[in-house]
Amino acid sequence: MKKEEIFRKDLDNQKFFQLRQGTEKIAGFLGKRVASHMEVLTPLFVPRKLLGTYVKSASMEDVPKADRAFAELQEHYAAVCEKPFGLAKKLQIPLPPISIHLEPVPYTYPLTIDGTESKTINIISPTRWILSYRNMLSLDRLKVMVSGKENRQLDEMKQTIINHITLIVFLKYFPALPRLLEDLRYKVEIIELAELGNLPVVMLRAPLETFLPPDDFILQVTQLSGVDAFQEIIDLEAVENMEDSLKNDLKGLISY
Repeated sequence: MKKEEIFRKDLDNQKFFQLRQGTEKIAGFLGKRVASHMEVLTPLFVPRKLLGTYVKSASMEDVPKADRAFAELQEHYAAVCEKPFGLAKKLQIPLPPISIHLEPVPYTYPLTIDGTESKTINIISPTRWILSYRNMLSLDRLKVMVSGKENRQLDEMKQTIINHITLIVFLKYFPALPRLLEDLRYKVEIIELAELGNLPVVMLRAPLETFLPPDDFILQVTQLSGVDAFQEIIDLEAVENMEDSLKNDLKGLISY
């Protein structure tokens, strides 16, 4: 994965503990909010509406443009399935059933800190989530299997990859849905996970800026906690400076 470009800001211990408490409260609120939104929106994202008879479901019926949608799914899948997953390129149809439930998972990424000994810290975002249909494997377990630290479950790996890619194709064929998500104040992005062979995934981003303290501060905190993980921090100014997309659109209509 490319190095994350995130704002850095110095902190003292007192300010850190204050902001960490606020960040944890906001992260909890936003996490419940995005999960609630996805539960309500689930009926709009039924995979059968995209793939028709190309996927097993209780109602096997033809769907307009399903041929094109499946062809795109197959193309995306073939581009990532061999390396590093070791899966065959061609998908067999009909595909196994795809969960209709949308699953937002907090976005995490590695931060390598160089020093006497290099150390990799798992950074957790309180304002970004990877969205997909509910998976048999989490992305973290998928990474562990790819690394060889856990036996590969090929069928589960394959299904997880399909679930992520299907949602990407779905959003392309139903463009009103990304606009709806944006109206709910989520920026919708497609990113590639380099540690998973550039697997494309859908990211939702809340309109709140975050930052990290310097590397040595992160090292100090993780050494004290004994956990190689650190959460991005939300400053109070970020809440005050939140953008309102509807407000901006309306102001654009009446600006002279």
